[in-house]
Amino acid sequence: MPLGTEGFTVIDLPEVAPDILPSYDRCPVDDYMGNGTRFKRFSQYKLTPAEDDAWSFKRLPHRDYTTYKKFNPVGGGIRRVYEPIEVDFTPLIAEGIRELGLDRSEPWQINVHQNRTRADGGRPGPLTPEGVHHDGHEFVMIAILNKVNVAGGTTRLWKPEADAPFWSGTLEAGQAVLLDDRGLAHDVTDVLSADGGPGHRDIVIIAFSRWAEKWYGDEHDAAALEEQEA
Repeated sequence: MPLGTEGFTVIDLPEVAPDILPSYDRCPVDDYMGNGTRFKRFSQYKLTPAEDDAWSFKRLPHRDYTTYKKFNPVGGGIRRVYEPIEVDFTPLIAEGIRELGLDRSEPWQINVHQNRTRADGGRPGPLTPEGVHHDGHEFVMIAILNKVNVAGGTTRLWKPEADAPFWSGTLEAGQAVLLDDRGLAHDVTDVLSADGGPGHRDIVIIAFSRWAEKWYGDEHDAAALEEQEA
């Protein structure tokens, strides 16, 4: 298992391209999560092993995002309509792939979530309104790219059946946590204003699934939506 006995690791990120951080200013409000404090874009890719231990990234035709109610009781079991990501996160994702030691014997599919969460003195920004959860993938990478006038946002990792997290830490801009999503559950405490004024936290979440188990296409969407109807 690439992440060792604990099932997670924290890494330092490479410097991102100059167009990345300004693109968060153009993320539309998320109508499904965060009660008006979250702003989001979403895209999906196919990863195929290439020469010299590299990976080929192919952006897939844009679709609505669907997840299962069992993983997300707040936003699961429905079609969530998001605008596609405008910038190129693939150099950052490639760093996570290297750290994961992703299996090169088959292709993978990734969901890429570009999220900004805002907070002010009277309104915290909930990061995981679904509570302690698994995302439903094999691996997850949560990368913090920018924090402006915010506190809180502590990541907590939970072992199965645990009553308390076994690890917690507040990641800073330029750090990411990689985790075994099947072995560990996680949540993140609310983002708070540091001084009572407006602030925000900008992240990108990458969820890795083997292509044979991909979260893409009519078959996946039907399964996620049918679960809600059962």
